[in-house]
Amino acid sequence: MTGVAVAARDWGWRHATRRAWAVRGLDLDVAPGERVLLLGPSGAGKSTLLAGLCGLLDPGTGRDDGLGDEEGRLLLDGVPARRARREGVRAGQARTGLLLQDPHAQTVLSRCGDDVAFGLENHAVPAAEIWPRVTAALQGIGFRYDLRHPTARLSGGERQRLALAGVLALRPGLLVLDEPTAMLDADGGRLLREQVAAGLAATGATCVVVDHRVADWLPLVDRVVVLEPGGGALADGTPAEVLEARREPLVAAGVWVPGVELVPPPAPARPGEVLLEARGLSAGQPGGPAGAEPPVRDLDLDVRAAGATCLLGPNGAGKSTLALTLAGLTAPAGGRLAATPALAGDLSLGVAPEPHRWRPRDLVTRIGTVFQDPRHQFLATTVADELDLGPRRAKLPPAEVERRRADLLARLRLDHLARANPYTLSGGEQRRLSVATVLATRPRLLVLDEPTFGQDARTWAELVALLRELADDGAALVVATHDDDLVAALGGGVLQLRPGGAPVVAA
Repeated sequence: MTGVAVAARDWGWRHATRRAWAVRGLDLDVAPGERVLLLGPSGAGKSTLLAGLCGLLDPGTGRDDGLGDEEGRLLLDGVPARRARREGVRAGQARTGLLLQDPHAQTVLSRCGDDVAFGLENHAVPAAEIWPRVTAALQGIGFRYDLRHPTARLSGGERQRLALAGVLALRPGLLVLDEPTAMLDADGGRLLREQVAAGLAATGATCVVVDHRVADWLPLVDRVVVLEPGGGALADGTPAEVLEARREPLVAAGVWVPGVELVPPPAPARPGEVLLEARGLSAGQPGGPAGAEPPVRDLDLDVRAAGATCLLGPNGAGKSTLALTLAGLTAPAGGRLAATPALAGDLSLGVAPEPHRWRPRDLVTRIGTVFQDPRHQFLATTVADELDLGPRRAKLPPAEVERRRADLLARLRLDHLARANPYTLSGGEQRRLSVATVLATRPRLLVLDEPTFGQDARTWAELVALLRELADDGAALVVATHDDDLVAALGGGVLQLRPGGAPVVAA
């Protein structure tokens, strides 16, 4: 398989139910074998363009039967992208391979080996070739489980690595990567980039990648294209031409530019009162196999007001699992987790101190949770209604509900999307909305899983400033993250988790 040529001719796409165009007036040529880093502020249409390249955007044949509206042409080797995808499947070849922003969306089957084989089977690859290619792909990404390991027991980062193996096994002529390292630890991200580089060198495939970790990808790419929200290309050239010559306007637009300081370090904070106490706590995945050791064991921890506790560690170490337990959404696998009267408030009389025993209505106003997948939090059909749900359930006056909604829409740059369906937002916009839905009820403790995922530099700084402001006002933050800049900006304590249930090291 040789590299695919990409051409966009005055191309645009508008999602169904949206007034604004995600991308419009785009003219772009990518030569076979070229490696392009696609940048732009949150909501600039990067993921939309990637979906279009893979033939996944269909305007339909009538007014109401498509996914949106399309203008212009988007071509792969001179063939419309949707037709190229269909023809590739019929020919037993993958014209394109897409690694999505959300790894859960690409997990199909219950066992890891079967999941990687799924794409090969659907592309009619000869049976004798399938399992050798599956094994090679998993070994190439350093996957540490066997072929029969359940996909349900993978962390988010491990699922992303598995999805990459499925894409690379197809040996596509155009490799399309959407935030491929966002949920990976540093070693996993480095291994992923090395495997991508090896695959491109072996096949000559074209590559288009979106990733906010710009500096890490510069040795691999030979071109940078910056999209303008709702428009075409803001900048296009070599990395030096784009990132150095146009440094100031790119920073102003929110593009991640290497070497630019994001936020100043925080001032030292005094620890506040204890809100949550863990003693000998073990945290495991609900429904896990009988007799399996939980990934987090024997943890002693005090979660205090007016500060942050960052949960760090490699993929699979149990960060998300521990976060759900601390949030009261899953019962401890062992030990004790109890809220103090400072957190429980008027629930402290006659009510169990363990948060997982509280009623949802009582939990949501005391502990707020931002899930790793933001779409797991959406219940309403518009952004504005989504922000109103929590305060209304807390029986706040209508004027206060409206005030909180307006404040959060403005602070997190979502005001222009108030009437949009949450599921039509970009990944970064969905992440900010998921954080806003939790902040709307003003809980005393916030548990956040990868809260800065998918943000441009400007929205990242605004989100971090908001989190620091909450801590300064007395809230407690528990943050599971791979974002070293976020850890430095919050300036709180660190819990380093180790795979295999080894003791937790507090720093």
